[in-house]
Amino acid sequence: MDESLYDEFGNYLGPELPESEEEEESPHPMPEVEESFGVEEQEDINEQGMALMEIDDVPQSQVVLHEDKKYYPSAEEVYGPEVETLVQEEDTQPLTEPIIQPIKIKKFQVQEKNLPDTRYKKEFLVDMMNFPDFIRNISIVGHLHHGKTSFVDMLVNETHSSVAWDVDKQERYTDTHTLERDRGVSIKSMPMTLVLQDSTPKSYLFNISDTPGHVDFVDEVTAALRISDGAVIIVDAIEGVMANTVRIIKHVIQQNLAFVLVVNKVDRLILELKLPPNDAYFKLKHTIEEVNSIISQCESGKDLRVSPDRGNVCFASSQMGWCFTLKSFAKLYADSYGNLNAEEFAKRLWGDIYFNPSKRNFSRKGLESKSQRSFVHFILDPLYKLYSQVIGEDEITLKRTLASLGIYLKASHFQLDVKPLLRIVLDQFFGTATGFVEMIAQHIPSPANNAINKVEQSYTGPMYTSTAEAMRKCDSDGPLMIYITKLYNSSDASTFDAFGRIMSGTIKKGQTVRVLGEGYSIEDEEDMTIQDVSNIWLFESRYRIEIDEAPAGNWVLLGGVDNSIVKTATITDRFSEEDKYIFQPLSFVTTAVLKVAVEPVNPSELPKMLDGLRKINKSYCILITKVEESGEHIILGTGELYLDCVLHDLRRMYAEIELKVSDPVVRFCETVVETSALKCFAETPNKKNKLTMIAEPLEKGIAEDIEAGRVNIKWPVKDIAKFFEEKYSWDVLASRSIWAFGPDDNGPNMLVDDTLPTEVDKNLLKSVRDSMRQGFQWGTREGPLCDEPIRNVKFRILDTVIAQEPIYRGGGQIIPTARRVCYSAFLTATPRLMEPVYYVEIQAPADCVSAVYTVLARRRGHVTQDIPKAGSPLYTVKAYIPVIEANGFETDMRTHTQGQAFCQQMFDHWQIVPGDPLDKSIVLRPLEPSPAQHLARDFMVKTRRRKGLSEDVSVSKFFDDPLLLAIAQSDVLGGYAL
Repeated sequence: MDESLYDEFGNYLGPELPESEEEEESPHPMPEVEESFGVEEQEDINEQGMALMEIDDVPQSQVVLHEDKKYYPSAEEVYGPEVETLVQEEDTQPLTEPIIQPIKIKKFQVQEKNLPDTRYKKEFLVDMMNFPDFIRNISIVGHLHHGKTSFVDMLVNETHSSVAWDVDKQERYTDTHTLERDRGVSIKSMPMTLVLQDSTPKSYLFNISDTPGHVDFVDEVTAALRISDGAVIIVDAIEGVMANTVRIIKHVIQQNLAFVLVVNKVDRLILELKLPPNDAYFKLKHTIEEVNSIISQCESGKDLRVSPDRGNVCFASSQMGWCFTLKSFAKLYADSYGNLNAEEFAKRLWGDIYFNPSKRNFSRKGLESKSQRSFVHFILDPLYKLYSQVIGEDEITLKRTLASLGIYLKASHFQLDVKPLLRIVLDQFFGTATGFVEMIAQHIPSPANNAINKVEQSYTGPMYTSTAEAMRKCDSDGPLMIYITKLYNSSDASTFDAFGRIMSGTIKKGQTVRVLGEGYSIEDEEDMTIQDVSNIWLFESRYRIEIDEAPAGNWVLLGGVDNSIVKTATITDRFSEEDKYIFQPLSFVTTAVLKVAVEPVNPSELPKMLDGLRKINKSYCILITKVEESGEHIILGTGELYLDCVLHDLRRMYAEIELKVSDPVVRFCETVVETSALKCFAETPNKKNKLTMIAEPLEKGIAEDIEAGRVNIKWPVKDIAKFFEEKYSWDVLASRSIWAFGPDDNGPNMLVDDTLPTEVDKNLLKSVRDSMRQGFQWGTREGPLCDEPIRNVKFRILDTVIAQEPIYRGGGQIIPTARRVCYSAFLTATPRLMEPVYYVEIQAPADCVSAVYTVLARRRGHVTQDIPKAGSPLYTVKAYIPVIEANGFETDMRTHTQGQAFCQQMFDHWQIVPGDPLDKSIVLRPLEPSPAQHLARDFMVKTRRRKGLSEDVSVSKFFDDPLLLAIAQSDVLGGYAL
């Protein structure tokens, strides 16, 4: 560029021309500034010209060239009229941030790009939804690594012809989350809807939920079981009944669900333990009896039993892709030999029934030397021979053996490795899972048959309404009622879709519905929104089948209704003639006791983190997110793995920010161990009302009954009274005087009216009952020691003086006073701190048991039992360990046992922390572990510091002056500072 052709302002001057030569006219001439504008305006134009010269991103097509001239169009010409142009001296966008953001592709879940080909038409599957008698809603449940996901893989492999399967690598079709696939552990319960056939062949529509087996994710099992009609309990043939299996069996029976048993990984007895067939039979029998012993321990399970001869036990190897019941195996013989009654033959294939080869008959005792139990002779022996032939024999011998069984393979199959060849042979031998389908069809009820039980278990409304009647009939033409128990994120993790079961009515795409949240009631309709159903899908884990409508009895995934749903919800018609009630929120068999505090690394990203917290709260069933008074954002979960998965999703999927995470701590509770030493009273601020109360420990077992829902404060008074009279031998007056449970309707504390009509005006007392309840609920939610919930305490109202005029006994006067008198009664009843305790089950070889004891002893743990596992080289060690000591326990355990020990930890109970939390004579030394008797003080002080509270409890602020004087005289608080 020739700089001489431009002036100091960057304006083009053009070449010097001879006087005689005329300047050619430009198609885009620059305006003559001197003639058109004043001097000031000319300077403005020049500045604009400089700004345009600095624009680098003007497209070359918009820069008009003529000889050596460049004409830059105005911003209005480039971007259109009415565009605001900002000329800034500094870049506000950091250099690290690109001007044009790249398209983000989030890879956090596996999805099918297109609908895969299945061995049935999609239209047939959708049409089957209209026949509730042929629908089965089941959950696959069991312990970790017992083969639940691979069992579902077996069924998917049977029905999905276009999915590529690799026998050497488990497909894990229902594990779609990247964490699940990286770690080999299911985290979320994932549904699959399949059409499966029995041996007739009759088709059934199976809605199957594959649930996690890790104890930290047992909340997902609860969500799946709530909308299922039955459970398939899967147990490893070698490991048998484990800790999580016990908990799940008890939960299934408590939910009044039908169940069947699948003894999985039977081939481990052949390939790993190398047990003889007869020993393998005893091992299988022992495993089944373990399950029955757990069932018999449940109150409502005494008449229940699983046994192969009852048809509710299935044997399987999900990795090899086969399963059979006695009936389906008997049918293999019937198909081969023709004149055989399969059902009668199946009855003789289990138990102490022997087959006598020479006489070819059955007897209760072995009459010959070669007599074997029929199960060993007809099932295990052929199975063992088939495995040994494929693994050990040459090609010629194997071909001959397979030909005798009617199995003919391609020549290329014999060149395969043993594992794929074995799978092909077994697939040909056993065929499809017809035995499993028949077992489910026979022992798990259809939605229509189980509707009455399901409604009574989950619906909170009365049973005499037309809505309840329609649900009990599973009526597709009745009023719409859908029970939402789970939320699944969309493919970009920006929104959620609601998954649930249609209890009655038919949901249609585009329909306007009412979404009732967990806080909805007839009296308070605040937790209710009107939404439009944008989409309806059948959820198939990796893909979705979009449908226009779905009738009662089915599982559906709904789009567009998630805005107001947090955990569970009830969806109903927009307009209804009668009142609608909600379905019960989920009640879990475990408790979220481990917590961490989170904050963004960059404080300006706090709104992103808050949005992420709202999303993970929706994604995980039992997760609790809250803000402490100190401003800390707290996440509460069930264990280390649970919180690790939650924080991964928060960082990578939902908030997409970097977080600072505190060290994990636990949730404490506060309790009392004695009755209050004197009657505690408090006056309202206006001095017109006076409340007197004492605190004492609740009887053992009441708190657990309240939390488990065995008694509910919403019951009629006579029903509550009957419960306490029969189970705890309370007298009639006391059992009819229960006012509230707290801190919520199912909280483990109790408020009891212990006043006498001769001393107290009962009518006045009833007028302030709601206010006193609220004060009690507030007090038990945040105790006086360290703002943690109160547990296992009964508060008894002994006396009240209530103002006659309503204006003097309003909620503003009574509620804080009731809370204060609860605190004073609590503090005079020997307060103590409670901590959560894990039950730990450890599987280890015999030589590692001593190391297990060593690690437990260092963490305040203690062993309750250590026994050898029958039929295996392992020992099972059962122990208890405080949750606060359990962080890093699993890693420590594996380090000391060279990775040979495997443990599972689950919340079991609360226990009192040793020591007195209010003993000021205890000196806490920094960086030194406290001795056992100082722990309560240590925990309380550190919890108060973390929450931003004063280091010690200011006892005096909860006591009125006259009460303080009485306390000082009686020396109730001993050495506590007032």
